[in-house]
Amino acid sequence: MPQEIFKYPFPFGVESGQTLPEIQITYHTYGKLNPEKNNVIWVCHALTANSDVLDWWKGLFGEQNLFNPEEHFIICANILGSCYGTTGPLSVNPGTGQPYYQDFPPITIRDMVKAHDLLRQHLEIEKIHTVIGGSLGGQQALEWAIQKPQHIQNLIVVATNAYHSPWGIGFNEAQRLAIFADETYFQHKPDGGSKGLKAARAMALLSYRNYDTYSKTQFENDLAKTDNFRASSYQNYQGEKLVNRFNAYAYVSLSKTMDSHNVGRHRGSVEEGLGLIRAKTLVVGISSDVLFPVSEQRYIAQHINNAAYREIDSFYGHDGFLIETGQLTQIIEAFYGVPVEK
Repeated sequence: MPQEIFKYPFPFGVESGQTLPEIQITYHTYGKLNPEKNNVIWVCHALTANSDVLDWWKGLFGEQNLFNPEEHFIICANILGSCYGTTGPLSVNPGTGQPYYQDFPPITIRDMVKAHDLLRQHLEIEKIHTVIGGSLGGQQALEWAIQKPQHIQNLIVVATNAYHSPWGIGFNEAQRLAIFADETYFQHKPDGGSKGLKAARAMALLSYRNYDTYSKTQFENDLAKTDNFRASSYQNYQGEKLVNRFNAYAYVSLSKTMDSHNVGRHRGSVEEGLGLIRAKTLVVGISSDVLFPVSEQRYIAQHINNAAYREIDSFYGHDGFLIETGQLTQIIEAFYGVPVEK
C-alpha cells in the first residue's frame, strides 16, 4: 500500500514549551473500516521503524496472519522526530528555510501520542479495537491509553516499560556520545554523523540481543583465529545497514524521546498513571530481554486493572518481539478469547 500524508497546517505545541509551526504525519493504512467501525488495529512502531508495518512485523501482520487487511483496518503512523516522512530533524523549518538538524525541538512520547491522536481525528475514528506496540512503540501505546481511555478498547504492549530505566538511558547516552564524537554531526548536512551512527547502532545491537545469542550465532570454529572475528563483521554490517536507511539527527532525537518516557510525570506517581488505563490490557515480556527485562512488564501488568501478563521464551533477546510472531499470535488469540470487561 502507498504511504499517505496528513498535513496539520497549524502550530503544534510540544511538551517542552516550544512550538512547531506545522507538522505532517506519514502513515500507512491496510484494509477497510467495516460498517460497525470496530475493526481498527493501530500499530505504534519502535525506534528506527517506519509506518509500513506489513514489511517489518511479518508473521503477525499481513495476508493470512492474525492481523490481516481482509478482517482489519490496520493503521501505522510514522512518529514525530523520525526521518521517514513525518516532521523531524531533517524537515525544513518554515522560519529559516533550512532543515532543523540539532535545533529540532525536544519531543516526548506524549508529543508523539498527541500527533497520533490528531491523525485519529482526521481519519474520523472514534473507537480503536486494539492499540499495539513493542519497545518504544509500547511506550506510545501505554501513554495513549492513559490520555484517551475512551477511544481504546484493547491495549497490547510488548517488551516495554512504564518509565525508561537508568539502564536504558545509559545505553542511549553511550550511543549519542558515539554520534557526537563524529565531528560531521555538527556540520549541518543530511548525512552528518554517519560514522557515529554506525558505532551507535553497533552498541545498540548488544542490548537488542544478549550473551547467549552472540555465543551461538557468532561463534568461531577456527581456534587459530586472532582477528577479523564473525562478531566484528556482524557489528560493522549492522551499523552500516542502519546508516544506509536512517539518520543520525533523527536517532539522537528519538533516543532522547525514549529517555523522556515516564507515565507518572505530573500524575502523582507511575502507579497512578497506569491506574488511568481502562482498556483491556495484555502485557508481554521476553525471557531473554536485557534491555527491557521482564520485571518491567510485570510491573506494568501489576498496576493496570485486570491486565494479563504473558511471557515469550526467546533466544533472541529484545528483538524477540519482532521475531517470535508465532508465540505472539497464540498469546494474542488467547487474550482476545476472553470477553472484554465493560
